[in-house]
Amino acid sequence: MQHFELIFFFLIIAFVYASVGFGGGSSYLAVLALYALPFQEIRLTALLCNIIVVSGGVIIFLRKGQVNWRKILPLVLASIPMAYAGARIKLSQDVFFIILGISLLIAAVLLWLKTRKSNDITIAERKYDIVKDALLGGAIGFLSGMVGIGGGIFLSPLLNLMKWDTPKKIAATASVFILVNSISGIVGQVSQLPGNINFIRILFLCVAVFVGGQIGSNMGAVKFNQLVVRRITALLVFAAGIEVLHKHLHF
Repeated sequence: MQHFELIFFFLIIAFVYASVGFGGGSSYLAVLALYALPFQEIRLTALLCNIIVVSGGVIIFLRKGQVNWRKILPLVLASIPMAYAGARIKLSQDVFFIILGISLLIAAVLLWLKTRKSNDITIAERKYDIVKDALLGGAIGFLSGMVGIGGGIFLSPLLNLMKWDTPKKIAATASVFILVNSISGIVGQVSQLPGNINFIRILFLCVAVFVGGQIGSNMGAVKFNQLVVRRITALLVFAAGIEVLHKHLHF
């Protein structure tokens, strides 16, 4: 397999992200964007890896009762068709990478922001706007489908800034959002996959994130600091965004 080092990178990314309840899609994209691979393969790989890593987190959140379906449904129901629609749009390679580069820069800024934790009183006092939540879910879902991410990297920081719910419930919401958007995005991509996709490489990377995700999800003694993980990710994603735009913006 070419680019054998990707297996190691993906295992480590999945391990760290799963330990704090995330999928790692933005970092998979950031790493893959530095290689001369077909952009359809990049999108498919990131979404499949997202599903593998985040599924374990969703199960854990469900068992712990952290998933509030009444609040999550407006976000999710709007995002599913929009993620599918975004994935169906036919993009040239340069246009895809320009959108990806800009998205990575925006995601880096959102990840870097430090938000104050909301307490139960402020959450209880907040009135929920179903239309606003649906518009937010739909917009992020559409962008996610085009780029090939689950959308949690955008959704989670924005919900924290909005004081939408407690950090744990926002993390649970982001996990469910990532899972359904990743599945919807793959369904939208299936009919557009070219014949030169390396499915063997994708399989190896999926196995790597499964192993890393399982280890990270089940770590008991050691936990990474979420803010540290987010800011390291922000730097990685920002650097990748700059590199992608430098390669594909032609003046």
